[in-house]
Amino acid sequence: MTVKKQKKRQLLFKILSLFSVVRGYNVLMLVLAQYLAAIFVFSPKKSLAYVLLDKSLFFIVLASVCVVSAGYIINNFYDTDKDLINEPLKTKLNNYISQQTRLNLYFTLNFIGTFIAYLVSWRAALFFAVYIFWIWFYSHKLQKYPIIGWLLATILTISPFFAIFIYYKNYANIILVHAVFVFFLLLIRELIKDLEKVKGNIVQNNQTITVKYGEKVTKILATILTIFTYMVISGILDSPETGLMKYYFYAVIFFLLFFIIFLWKSNKQKHYLLLHNLLKVIIILGVFSLILIDKAVIIERLF
Repeated sequence: MTVKKQKKRQLLFKILSLFSVVRGYNVLMLVLAQYLAAIFVFSPKKSLAYVLLDKSLFFIVLASVCVVSAGYIINNFYDTDKDLINEPLKTKLNNYISQQTRLNLYFTLNFIGTFIAYLVSWRAALFFAVYIFWIWFYSHKLQKYPIIGWLLATILTISPFFAIFIYYKNYANIILVHAVFVFFLLLIRELIKDLEKVKGNIVQNNQTITVKYGEKVTKILATILTIFTYMVISGILDSPETGLMKYYFYAVIFFLLFFIIFLWKSNKQKHYLLLHNLLKVIIILGVFSLILIDKAVIIERLF
């Protein structure tokens, strides 16, 4: 292999490593969710071009990308030893970028994100500054505590989406209820991640719910949360604002039933990985389902 080809290969691995460290797929989903909410919920009467070319909205989304990416970097920094056990191949890929480079990138992205948010408003800058502190505090300290770590991990995952509420100063009921639905799914997902990565947590002495209370308690808690999720779905389906999104929730009812049945039959890491991926698919489809809230808006935008 020539030197030129080796350099190209190393560059490719570094790009893939960076995408893995900042969890690029999650960041892309956040961007998509923010723009879909802006188009179909917060600005249904404005043209598509007006929303997409809105400079302040772009700044909010860009600030979210910077700060959330930085959050994943610092979380990865503190989880390196644990991930070496739970995800050895991913950890090997991540190591193409040095720890020092990651830390430099962490501080740079946080500064850029907060500055961009300040260009929109001081409230937006404050929102992201508070988020930066809590994601660091969680990664450094609180993730070692079972209940607090579990709840805070979920809150921090969903919080960046609400940056768009600050910009529009509009708390649409359908979005808030939808956010509660996603919040319950994320709570369940964190429990499944605990089951999936229990070996690494034991080695690192991270007192997660599974490590401290056991596998059975974790499954019981996940089942109870699934029942609560069904209750939220029932409330959403009764809302006239749901539109064509109801078909997404009908599908979720079926998927969650399968989830619970398979959860209680699972006892291996590969089983929990499958359940984790199932929840990911449900959440991703939930992002796309935002376009189904009002079919009149879809028709207007398309034609």
